[in-house]
Amino acid sequence: MGRITEQRSREELRELQSERLRTTVEHAYENVPFYRNRLDGAGVSPGDVGSIDDLEKLPFTTKEDFRAEYPDGLFAVDDDEILRIHASSGTTGTPKIVGYTEGDLGLWREVMARSMKAAGVGSNDTVQNAYGYGLFTGGLGFHGGAEALGATVIPTGSGNTQRQIKLARDLESDALCCTPSYALYFAETAEGMGIDPRDLPLSTVLYGAEPCTEPMREEIETRLGATGIENYGLSELIGPGVAVECREAQDGMHIWEDHFYPEIIDPRTGETLPEGEEGELVLTSLSKEAVPVLRYRTGDLTTLASEKCACGRTMVRMDSVTGRADDLLIVRGVNLYPSQIEAVVLEFEEVAPHYRIDLSREDELDRLELTLELTEAFDGDREQLCGEILERLQNVLSFRPDALELVEYGTIERTEVGKVKRVYDHR
Repeated sequence: MGRITEQRSREELRELQSERLRTTVEHAYENVPFYRNRLDGAGVSPGDVGSIDDLEKLPFTTKEDFRAEYPDGLFAVDDDEILRIHASSGTTGTPKIVGYTEGDLGLWREVMARSMKAAGVGSNDTVQNAYGYGLFTGGLGFHGGAEALGATVIPTGSGNTQRQIKLARDLESDALCCTPSYALYFAETAEGMGIDPRDLPLSTVLYGAEPCTEPMREEIETRLGATGIENYGLSELIGPGVAVECREAQDGMHIWEDHFYPEIIDPRTGETLPEGEEGELVLTSLSKEAVPVLRYRTGDLTTLASEKCACGRTMVRMDSVTGRADDLLIVRGVNLYPSQIEAVVLEFEEVAPHYRIDLSREDELDRLELTLELTEAFDGDREQLCGEILERLQNVLSFRPDALELVEYGTIERTEVGKVKRVYDHR
């Protein structure tokens, strides 16, 4: 967990990755019929994988594969070795089931403790964990990492926000772990209670599980008077703990690539892209026991940078996810991601970080309606502001919504539990 691991030379890291990849491929081939069949079909045997340079020989794994092998077709160990099971929400279909051995749980605690330390959390801090506990990996992932770090954990879980605020004040919580949308809801609720959220003892917000643009991060930091640190993970790989921003630079999330090897591919062709180009993030687990994962297509769009960070860590950094390959909105031939729209509209200080996108179809044509919430203090000309926003959307994205509505602060529904929903497709 120490900085020595995080500051390995790229050459040393590559040797370790190659060694662990060989072990992982052999483990998957020998113990997961799905991978044995997939590798045989591709004409690849474990002996053909000598180093990380051979990774492209391996076939991709997709979320559809997880669902097709439901519940435990991708497990590589016997049931008596599984200590815990988590799952995706399953809101878009069959949930993706993942299992953990004792070794996997130790690995998870290690990478989460490493992440929280990089975020600036220390063993003397009190961590208030407002992620949901249960099948969702967020709650227990952050909980285990904080305990491994030696910090004090308040396992509040999600919801019951007024009580959360009281606990944060009375127990002097140093760090809040939650989704970015909940961080803003937390601040709003405090204000509604007559409490200035900046007066709370929080110094760090560790957010993740939802896309978060830079303007939204700035809003979180301003409203709570705390440093916002972005985290990245997904259940199929381990949960949170795959990547995190360092507090020193806040310039991309360090992927713990001694355990999770990243690639960027063209989402249409599957071709590997050179460093610096945006594409779909693909991850390979290098030390998982229960569910080894080869070249998993995350669907998340980002870029990678491997130059040494100002913090001294040498592990590659990924940019904030700009969107998901399957979240692409195609409206009258224009390709858009919700995060792109968010980044533009939040340039306007008159707009609160709450919005919704409604898609419909009229006479065989797609229609997009955008609803934006005004800040509580807004008292300007709505028509003028609307025109300025439409012009900015056109200039930046070459796109204008079919309808733009500016509504009063507090109009758009908030999410106290779970992930926020921004897009409503009525087509």
